[in-house]
Amino acid sequence: QVQLVESGGGLVQPGGSLRLSCAASGISFSIYHMGWYRQAPGKQRELVAKITNGGSTDYADSVKGRFTVSRDNAKNTVYLQMNSLKLEDTAVYYCNANRAIQNYWGQGTQVTVSS
Repeated sequence: QVQLVESGGGLVQPGGSLRLSCAASGISFSIYHMGWYRQAPGKQRELVAKITNGGSTDYADSVKGRFTVSRDNAKNTVYLQMNSLKLEDTAVYYCNANRAIQNYWGQGTQVTVSS
């Protein structure tokens, strides 16, 4: 059974930082491309950052220079370091694993940026 379990969300003030983690099980983690998506109320889910199985990364323009995605294949975990958080970063953040036609999602973790 495939499981992606996100953690690390919470309430943070503007300008603050959070580190999200996503622990994967039930898949050969190292061969999957991993991504972080987010969905704010009333909006569509959007890609935030992704990291390929080879370690290449890509980011949404809105988070470039502030967020960093990384992975630890030995721990079957992908991370999202979020710095200089803004009010508009408030959303539920989802972890995604994909490879060819296989696509898996975590349950999401809430990130709220508020003063």
